[in-house]
Amino acid sequence: MVETVTLWRPVGPEELALMQDADMRAFPPRLPEQPIFYPVLTEDYAVKIARDWNVKASGSGYVTRFEVRKDFLDAYDVQEAGGRSHLEYGIPAEDLPAFNDAIVGQIDVVQTFR
Repeated sequence: MVETVTLWRPVGPEELALMQDADMRAFPPRLPEQPIFYPVLTEDYAVKIARDWNVKASGSGYVTRFEVRKDFLDAYDVQEAGGRSHLEYGIPAEDLPAFNDAIVGQIDVVQTFR
């Protein structure tokens, strides 16, 4: 049995559409101005970003939940982003294909904000 870690990612409608194109099994490549991919450790933090930032920026925000192999994540440190409850991984854009390969199962949309 593979040990996994549950992570969340707030996304906007454009990123969600690209994820749907990948059958909800991968996150899309980062844009040049996005050198780091930030999955977060709590649903509450993902909700805050989706509700407060994604909705303002694009009219809707989505909270996704997914499982990642722990052995993959062990190579990365958890980072605090502005508060003890704002924890995330900083995955370099060039490591995103390997991160996607470490996702176990599908990525689920668990909350929607408009």
